[in-house]
Amino acid sequence: MSPLQQALNEGRFVCVLEVIPQHSPSRVAALAQITRRGYLAGWPLMPSFSDRVGLHSDMSPMEGAAALGDPASSLLHFSGKDRERTDVLQQMASMKARGLKQLLLLSGDRLPGHHPGRAPVRYLESVPALQIAREHGPDWLLGAALNPFKYREEEGCAQYLKAQKKLLAGADFLTLQLGFDAAKHMEALSWMRAQARMKPMLACVMRLTGKRAAMLRDVPGIVITASMRELLAREQLVSPAHADARSLERLALQIVGLQLMGYAGIHMPGVHTLNELLSLERAIAELRDSVSSLADWREQWHASWQMPGMVRVCFSPGPGGWKRGQSDVAATRGERFRYTLLSAVHEKLFNRRGWLGRAFGWSVTRPVWKAGMGADALRAVERAVKRPLVGCDTCGSCRLQDTVYICPETCPKGLANGPCGGTSLNRCEFGDRECVHIVKYRIAKSANRLPVLAQRLIPHVEAGRRHRSSWPEWFEQE
Repeated sequence: MSPLQQALNEGRFVCVLEVIPQHSPSRVAALAQITRRGYLAGWPLMPSFSDRVGLHSDMSPMEGAAALGDPASSLLHFSGKDRERTDVLQQMASMKARGLKQLLLLSGDRLPGHHPGRAPVRYLESVPALQIAREHGPDWLLGAALNPFKYREEEGCAQYLKAQKKLLAGADFLTLQLGFDAAKHMEALSWMRAQARMKPMLACVMRLTGKRAAMLRDVPGIVITASMRELLAREQLVSPAHADARSLERLALQIVGLQLMGYAGIHMPGVHTLNELLSLERAIAELRDSVSSLADWREQWHASWQMPGMVRVCFSPGPGGWKRGQSDVAATRGERFRYTLLSAVHEKLFNRRGWLGRAFGWSVTRPVWKAGMGADALRAVERAVKRPLVGCDTCGSCRLQDTVYICPETCPKGLANGPCGGTSLNRCEFGDRECVHIVKYRIAKSANRLPVLAQRLIPHVEAGRRHRSSWPEWFEQE
């Protein structure tokens, strides 16, 4: 059993220290000091190595762990951007050879240089990646991500629906996106406690300074509001030492509060030296004596985000932020009509037991369409029919029935099981459109098909199976 898995099973609060692996001997030496210590404020401390979040010159998670001697407590990340099944299996094989069996599977944020309208970049999303990893590592500790910091019904509910899929696919724990809204932390815990089988959750925390707030402003999925930035700037005006002390106090206070809420631990980037860790430990020790209850903590938490003469900090990026349980959106008339029409056509033309479906199935499974010019012609016909209707890119394994007739190929990342964590107020992280999974949620809600979005695990389409007609495979499945 892996060290993190053992700690989670025993109910011990854990601290996962996230590191971006870099070719820096001084960084490696500083991290080695921290990992040798192995704890923060009495809690077990374990290194975590991120994947594809920095420059292309950054090291891989495998190289980062190797630089420290492959400690068994290492949690390695796997980002699915521009990746395939073979990439997961290769990383798992290398990890297993080194005695490492803890993996955090992420779809990943936008790949640098990936622009909609150009050659598509396909992402191995977390749900099928979890299925692949669980199949090949039944005893591994597997994690996935959840972003509860959403302030519209569609994007918030879509996040939780996809998180249900991640649990079904084999996730042993969930790690939350970085966030500072305590109400959303409580909301995520409430959701987890309502699941048939509860899993541990870690909350991502970071010491937030004015400089970091500016850096994180454009990071998809992280909410840093204008009032938060204004407070940080005012603190800096008082003095850099004052701002530094306040940011440290807030980080320590947030960690104490998350333990009181019932989180299994924290996932913490941004600590680079042993001295930073010791300063945080001292701040936590001081706060433990003054925070006796969650109600007491809430009062101190809100006070830590206030200054005389300033309005109270708001953690919601817009007015009237959505809360879990609120339900007031519905599909538009056009969305409902489109779904009704396409589902009716599908039921007639692709029903393997109806006479029209059998006739169509017989015609598209003839040997002439199997290879060469015949296969190319059939693919061209399917694309010509479906692209104007749904944006089809002839992936070869049509999933429209499982996605309420919203084609996954219209998502810039090609995600089929649900949204990534990068949406903001229903907008795609690429910024040029409404997230297609938001539309999917509205339609599924209006058509009473929300369980499909939580329970239907849609497999990854392998690169070698793309760019062919999906029609023969549909009828040959029987």
